[in-house]
Amino acid sequence: MKMVEEQIIARGIKDPRVIEAMKKVPRHLFVEEALQSQAYSDHPLPIGEKQTISQPYMVALMTEALQLEGKEKVLEIGAGSGYQAAILAELAEKVFSVERIRSLAIKAREILYELGYFNVEIKIFDGTYGWIEESPFDAIMVTAGAPNIPQPLMDQLAMGGRLVIPVGDEFVQDLICATKTVEGVRKEDLGGCRFVKLVGKYGWEVE
Repeated sequence: MKMVEEQIIARGIKDPRVIEAMKKVPRHLFVEEALQSQAYSDHPLPIGEKQTISQPYMVALMTEALQLEGKEKVLEIGAGSGYQAAILAELAEKVFSVERIRSLAIKAREILYELGYFNVEIKIFDGTYGWIEESPFDAIMVTAGAPNIPQPLMDQLAMGGRLVIPVGDEFVQDLICATKTVEGVRKEDLGGCRFVKLVGKYGWEVE
């Protein structure tokens, strides 16, 4: 697939499982019909409610950073279109996704089930609280920019687990991969990025 060759592999993504997942999941089904011709271009697209589906490279980069092997329980904050959850569903045993906007959550759930991703559960809630009933999680991905790493998410991360989150101001962030260790939290900066705001109790206030 041209998208994977030119936007994923050419930009340094090496995990073969991530590459295969990006080839397999039909990205165009997660965007509006009028935008489907742009679905495989390397930029985000609007999905309604002032939210976006992330550019393919960013999806691959964040997914690769989690270093999934297949048996993990993953928490995603911000289901959005459901595309990232589908990628995670290809790579992990179980995906729990939290979305605060009801219309997006319902639509994402419908598409995921139509495609046979029955190992994904979506809850409509403030994602900054995480999903404590299902914790701990082997990996956590946050698909919206936050001023800081929400403490509830770090609390729900298993020891040795990895959390990927954009951290910064309302306009630009750094993509941070935080690993929970017995010595504390080890953080790695994966580079600059730009995401919609993570709205909630432990993120940005509702406008």
